[in-house]
Amino acid sequence: MSRIKVHDREFVKSISCEEIAAEVKKVADRINKDYAGKRPLLLGVLNGCFMFVSDLMKNLEIECEVSFVKFSSYQGSETTGKVKKLIGLSESIEGRDIIVVEDIVDTGLTMHKMLETLAESNPASLEIASLFVKPSRLQVSVDVKYSAFEIPDRFIVGYGLDYDGLGRNLPDVYDVVE
Repeated sequence: MSRIKVHDREFVKSISCEEIAAEVKKVADRINKDYAGKRPLLLGVLNGCFMFVSDLMKNLEIECEVSFVKFSSYQGSETTGKVKKLIGLSESIEGRDIIVVEDIVDTGLTMHKMLETLAESNPASLEIASLFVKPSRLQVSVDVKYSAFEIPDRFIVGYGLDYDGLGRNLPDVYDVVE
């Protein structure tokens, strides 16, 4: 499908599942190298990260664990600018190597708040892996060490990203048609 409709908007395919798989593998290769001999905790940010976390873990050869948290700042296709903590960690991260796994870093507000919150628990290290980064939209500085794609300011769905709850199941990524 090169063109789809989700709710009231049309989208056109921009990144194939094959391209995503290749970039996820590259991210995993870097993590494998950087964390050789360590056992990081991958901390997925729900809901959008679930496909990325799954595919990333399938490509990791190091020992690792996974857990999930939920922070939110989106409503529909727009960021609200207000970050809400919805679901927290149940295990201690003190002294642990943490890789926060996110679907997309847009304004950076959610990630900035999350890093502040996690830093209070004294992890050994704290890095970010994000499938997508929108550099032109960043409102705060966040260092995304492991990024698969830098994209322009466009609204996308697929591969875990949604538009009002729909589109997460699509294996490819689609850009909104303006």
